[in-house]
Order: sequence, then C-alpha cells, then structure tokens
Amino acid sequence: MQAVQQQNRKIREGSQLWIYLILILLLILTFVPIAYLLILALKDNGQIYGRFWSLPRPYRWENFWLGWQVIWRPVINSIITSGAAMVGTLLFASLAGYVFARHRFPGKEFLYTGILALLMIPPILTLVPAYVLILTMGLENTYWALILPWTSGGQVFALLLCRSFFATLPEEFFDAARIDGATELQSFWRIAVPLSIPILVTVAVVRLVATYNQFMWPLVVISSPSRQVVAVALTQFTSEIGVTDIGPRMAAYILAAVPLVILFSFGMRHYVRGLTAGGLKA
Repeated sequence: MQAVQQQNRKIREGSQLWIYLILILLLILTFVPIAYLLILALKDNGQIYGRFWSLPRPYRWENFWLGWQVIWRPVINSIITSGAAMVGTLLFASLAGYVFARHRFPGKEFLYTGILALLMIPPILTLVPAYVLILTMGLENTYWALILPWTSGGQVFALLLCRSFFATLPEEFFDAARIDGATELQSFWRIAVPLSIPILVTVAVVRLVATYNQFMWPLVVISSPSRQVVAVALTQFTSEIGVTDIGPRMAAYILAAVPLVILFSFGMRHYVRGLTAGGLKA
C-alpha cells in the first residue's frame, strides 16, 4: 500500500513538473515579442533593416522622446474619452444591475433576456447606423462621438456582471437598511456599491482596456488630429519623404501601453476578486 502511494506521489510530482515547464515556456513565448519590441525601439531604420536580429548599437534612446512627441496628446485624448465612458458605463450598469437583482417587476426576465441578446449582434453591423446617428446629432469630430457610443456599447456586458454580483449580496443587509428608514438610493450607494467594489473594478478595467485600444470607430468619427486617440495616432509615423520611422513607432507602442500597465497594476487585486467572487455566475 505504501509503495502504491509513493508511486502515485511520484506520478503527481512528475505531472506538476511538466505543467511548470509548459507554463514557463508559455511565459517565455509571451515575453519574447515584448522584449524584441524594446530592442526595436532602441534602433534606427538602418540598424533594423541591416542588422534586424542584433542588439542596438548604438542605443537610440531619443526614439522614446520622438515617439512621445507624436502620441502625448492622443494619449490624453484616450484617457479622457475612455475614462468618461467608463464612468458612464459604471453608473448606468450598476444602477440597472441593482434594479434587476434586487427588485421584481412585470416583464423583468423578458427585458433582461432581450438586453443580453444584444451581445449576439456583431459590433461591425452597427458601425454605419451609429455613424449616421452621430452625424444627425452633430457630434462628429467631438469627444462625445466617442464617449456616448462607448458608454452605451459597454452596458450589456457590464449589466450582466453587476446584476449577477448584486444578486449574491445578503438580503439581510438591505432589510436592515429598510428598517432604519433608508431609501433605495441610499441602500444602493451605502450597501451595494461598497460591497461590490471588486466587480465594479473588473468592469472598469475591462471597459478601459476595450475603449483605450479602439481603432476603427475613432478613425471613422474623428478627423481632427488634435482630438484623435492613441490607437490611430500610432499609425502616423511617416516622415516627410514617405519613410516610416520604425524605432520611434515601436517606442510609442511601449509608451502608449504604460497607462494600461499602471491601471492593471493598481486594479489587479480587485480585478481577480471580481472574476472569482461570483461576478460570472448566472
């Protein structure tokens, strides 16, 4: 019996070793493009075309300054529009999720199912109608042309997460609040929101990443370079003679990713908690 147990333990240890090796390999494969992106960011075009696989010699640190000069305003535009859309999404989705989770009213399930059905519509199908609507409202080439569609476009998935999470909150908290004379808005703001910080941070991170990386919609509705977002601005590294400056462009890619890295660094703990604390339960 003891020999069988030792054999099973050796098999488990061997399996875990293979799992660790595979995970390490996947981690290396993930970071290889990022590492080479940094190498390319420190080269000029001559080094890239002539010695593509070699290390930079000399190091072109000025590429980061050249890249920052091109994208600093688009980065600010992306932060403003993505942040405003995220706040709007959180506000409306949390309120709607609270209503769907804590209240009963006629047609609730039918309405909720109809909203979730919008997830099956590919976003590309709504591109032309949304553009026509923006033109009709006179919002083309403004921040609102980005904020309003991004706010509405993130409602369905955010509502799904918020409603599922709010439904797991203990009813006793809300009963005690009603006994103390709290209104529904007070119960939402003082009980539901503080207890739901993990899922709200999850929604915020998902929406910020999705909107910050948007390319097609800003390219369609924003024509002024001063209002353009960073995903579009990263394509504008062509010199006066028609040659693309690859080094500064790669450096700009790295600089453009810094806000998302900072965001995820501060919100990672709540993000993981939101995904594992019932936010994805039906």
